[in-house]
Amino acid sequence: MEKKSKNPLKSILTIVISLAFAGFFLWLALKGLDFKVIKASLAKANYLWVLFASVFGILAYWFRAIRWNLMLEPMGHKISNSNSLWSISFGYLMNLTIPRSGEVARATALYGVEKVPVDKSFGTIILERVVDLICMLGFLGLTLLFKYDAILSFYENSDIKISNNILIILLILAVGMVLFFVFRKRLTEVPFLGKIVSFIDGIFEGLASIFKLKEKGKFILYTLGIWISYYFAAYLVCFALPETSNFTIADGFFIIVVGTLGMIVPASGGIGAFNLAMKFGFMALFISMGKSAELGGEMGLTYSFISLPLQITIMLVMGLISIPMLAKAREKAVSDQEFKN
Repeated sequence: MEKKSKNPLKSILTIVISLAFAGFFLWLALKGLDFKVIKASLAKANYLWVLFASVFGILAYWFRAIRWNLMLEPMGHKISNSNSLWSISFGYLMNLTIPRSGEVARATALYGVEKVPVDKSFGTIILERVVDLICMLGFLGLTLLFKYDAILSFYENSDIKISNNILIILLILAVGMVLFFVFRKRLTEVPFLGKIVSFIDGIFEGLASIFKLKEKGKFILYTLGIWISYYFAAYLVCFALPETSNFTIADGFFIIVVGTLGMIVPASGGIGAFNLAMKFGFMALFISMGKSAELGGEMGLTYSFISLPLQITIMLVMGLISIPMLAKAREKAVSDQEFKN
């Protein structure tokens, strides 16, 4: 497989923009708040609950690794769960440097140890994102059902607006997809475009793998396992703070939805965007409970200063462990190949 030369200037620019996003959102989140209140809340937090939450955070990695194996199997690739786990961990680590780079890094890492074509594994990663979106919509549905008043408050506080530009982009993508399928055969006749068509075909093969799954029941169970783990990793942190220890299961639905929205923003490690989302989210929850919005904002930031470092720590630890583990697996793969030859 040919390695594409990387443009260091583009990577540096992406990192700078990502850090700028993080700094801007963090400034918005911290503006006008009393740091003494947050510091006092952090000092009296019960971090045993954070430890419990971390167990579920790591468990989500394992469920995702096994599920990825199930998705690759219909394409004739039976990979080890450990190589799947460390490839995923490496991808998450890369996301901390350049947002959204983890998907490609994960597929490339898997190719290095299992020789699964990048286009095919990348297709399954896109499929994962589609499935994750469906699960996210499920949590949103539960939140709408049980915490509609909090969602309304969140909308009013965060001043969320749907841009017409998004609809235009979706329309352009749809037209592009139609044109691709209409002129696909002609595109393959051009050497450079032929490679692009081949790559896109591989992605679609990965997407289609869900219809060929031999164990659909296991796929559903592991998907539920991933999102139940995400839920408890987010919800259990609430019990670490006296002010939020009485939050209900429904409040947990709201928190995971708001937190996911914050992590979607292309800021390094979700820094700033996640903090701001939690500030608005907790303000909305406190308003819906008849409590002070200001206190809610302070507790939201306090929560974010516990939950986000927890997520980043897991990414760092798992990611750093993945580097020697993947290197060892690559050496073994090369050794096995030489032995066969």
